[in-house]
Amino acid sequence: MNKLPSIQRKKIRIGDISISYLVSPCAQPKYTVVFIHGFPFNKNMWIPQLESLPQDVQGIALDVRGHGRSTIGHGFFSVDVFARDLIGFIEKIGLRQIVLCGVSMGGYIALRTFELAPALLKGLVLVSTHAQADTDAAKIKRFDTIQSVLKHGRRTFAIGFVKNVFSDYSLNTKPDEVAFIRSSIRRNDVRSICATLLALAARTDTTASLKKIDFPVLVIKGTEDRLVSTEQIEQLKTYIPRVEFAQLDLCGHLPNLEDTKQFNYLIDQYLTTLS
Repeated sequence: MNKLPSIQRKKIRIGDISISYLVSPCAQPKYTVVFIHGFPFNKNMWIPQLESLPQDVQGIALDVRGHGRSTIGHGFFSVDVFARDLIGFIEKIGLRQIVLCGVSMGGYIALRTFELAPALLKGLVLVSTHAQADTDAAKIKRFDTIQSVLKHGRRTFAIGFVKNVFSDYSLNTKPDEVAFIRSSIRRNDVRSICATLLALAARTDTTASLKKIDFPVLVIKGTEDRLVSTEQIEQLKTYIPRVEFAQLDLCGHLPNLEDTKQFNYLIDQYLTTLS
């Protein structure tokens, strides 16, 4: 069960789109961890995790529809559409023993995937995310962001966005990671950014499904996360029957990039708890 030497870049046709993905292959994987990026990033944010998975674990990171190098397709986005794309991807490749690891929007997609196809999954890692739908105030904020992107473009949007997703400590000490995320945002098409904001505003609440999760779940949050509240995390801890919670100090919304060593350790330890 040895890891093959390097990360491979691949594409596959699923329905009306071409999905671009990275795979850190394993000859006979015990588990396959599928990493789902947040908005408005891409699969490359997971490279530090793909490079450090245990020898008997396969890793896959994919670009969500309209992000990175995955195509936009029909252009009508929703978290439900993203989840159904993911299910189609899993089924076409024939993956087994799947653990989903999603950050922010990726967590919303992971939870909706569980609602749609719970039998596919053996584990969940929920990073900087929650189960609640947007409040009216949050929806209005997304609508305002759409207007700002249309008026001022991706560059201004990217500059403001990185200030919200990194902790102050990371902004001052991790220039490469900050530059990478800023660049990732600017690579997105304006149409995709706006369509995804509408999808996030329209997403359904997945709280009712949390009690039905019958495997261990790992929840990770940075102590300096500006976008996910303590109350939202507490709901996950309360409703999920078998949950482990970890906070990463001096991290914001992207702890996998802000404290890669500790984040990878948490993933490795979590995988040992799965049966």
